[in-house]
Amino acid sequence: MQYIKNYIEENKDRFLDELFELIRIPSISSKSEHKEDLVKAAEQWKKIILSAGADKADVMPSEGNPVVYGEKIIDPKLPTVLVYAHYDVMPVDPLKLWNSPPFEPEVRDGKIWARGADDDKGQAFMHAKAFELMVKTNTLPCNVKFMIEGEEEIGSPSLGKFCEINKEMLKADIILVSDTGMIAPDIPSITSGLRGLAYMEVEVTGPNRDLHSGLFGGAVANPANVLAKLIASLHDENNQVTIPGFYDDVLIISDAERKEMAKAPFNIENYKKAIAINEIHGEEGYSTPERTGIRPTLDVNGIWGGYTEEGSKTIIPSKASAKISMRLVPDQDYKKIAQLFITHFQNITPPYVKVKVTELHGGHAYVSPTDMKAYIAAEKAYTETFGKKPVPVRSGGSIPIISTFEKILGIKSILMGFGLESDAIHSPNENFPLFNFYKGIETIPYFYKYYTEMMA
Repeated sequence: MQYIKNYIEENKDRFLDELFELIRIPSISSKSEHKEDLVKAAEQWKKIILSAGADKADVMPSEGNPVVYGEKIIDPKLPTVLVYAHYDVMPVDPLKLWNSPPFEPEVRDGKIWARGADDDKGQAFMHAKAFELMVKTNTLPCNVKFMIEGEEEIGSPSLGKFCEINKEMLKADIILVSDTGMIAPDIPSITSGLRGLAYMEVEVTGPNRDLHSGLFGGAVANPANVLAKLIASLHDENNQVTIPGFYDDVLIISDAERKEMAKAPFNIENYKKAIAINEIHGEEGYSTPERTGIRPTLDVNGIWGGYTEEGSKTIIPSKASAKISMRLVPDQDYKKIAQLFITHFQNITPPYVKVKVTELHGGHAYVSPTDMKAYIAAEKAYTETFGKKPVPVRSGGSIPIISTFEKILGIKSILMGFGLESDAIHSPNENFPLFNFYKGIETIPYFYKYYTEMMA
């Protein structure tokens, strides 16, 4: 449909200007000092949705950050697509590793560079512009609702209750999400599964204050040393997690499905080169894509304690802490896993230190059936714009709220991502290729077209 390409070409510079206005708002949900920025981002999204052609849009309160809701109902008898996205972003630390200021977006080498360029402001904005395109060209084939939250990067703690309260308002036939990625610029893919998440924080305490390491070293347990040993013990020689019961509920993928997954393009040498490692490392008996797609994992996300500033300060720290995340697969309950972790960590902590374990947030894994109408419509949409059939991929990432949507709203989600592994989401120098940004805007209207036809 040439009018889609024409509209994008005629408005592409304006699209970038508007996206950059949104990106410049430092809406970091994990830091309390950005509370006003989160409200500002929500208000900006209300403006974006209304200007795109929504009949109404509101910034609605939740127990946490506000949720932006908007809708355009052209005929109650037609299908309704609920677009879900988030306006919050990850912290930018370490700032010194950025090649340009994270909240001053710029285009270099055919890419948008900024925090939120991909995750999720860039990808979410594609939906607003695809919606605008359909409204302005009188080609919108069905009803559309938007729900854009500000707490996804901290586990969406308030959105479940928001959905419970507004269940009637959020009624839809499918939830459409672009917060995932593709295998490569020329290899489109649809995320058919997401891992779940259990996110913990541990704090090991020894003496009641930092001690002189010369006067007390060797006589008093060092919490940093102890924590390092405890963390090291969480994996065995085969890189399996040692927490009792951790694998009890893991869904075992059949050999036939593993063979199908293996057909997805993957070059191990390119993979290693892209992240500058000499060798891969992971659970024995599984390929790299399987380790991130169908197997659970445990990783330290941050570790600290003692003196870490410039120069020296010879102490035994009073405390040492770590943040630890476990990515989970279908049939693993994140609350059960969190409790197993707490019990195990407490059990292995020696008596010469004290330990505090806190569950931060989590969510269940999600599977998007490849035979449902929305998946087939997305498949047709990608085929139309990329000229090739997309590959189904089990993602190693997590979007905890997706499984909650199915539980509370009773609606399946389709995950049409356009990001790339090289986009460095959650890292310094996050970016999003212009090609993918515009291709997303081009592809999304085809999804609406094919989905509405299939639902007729």
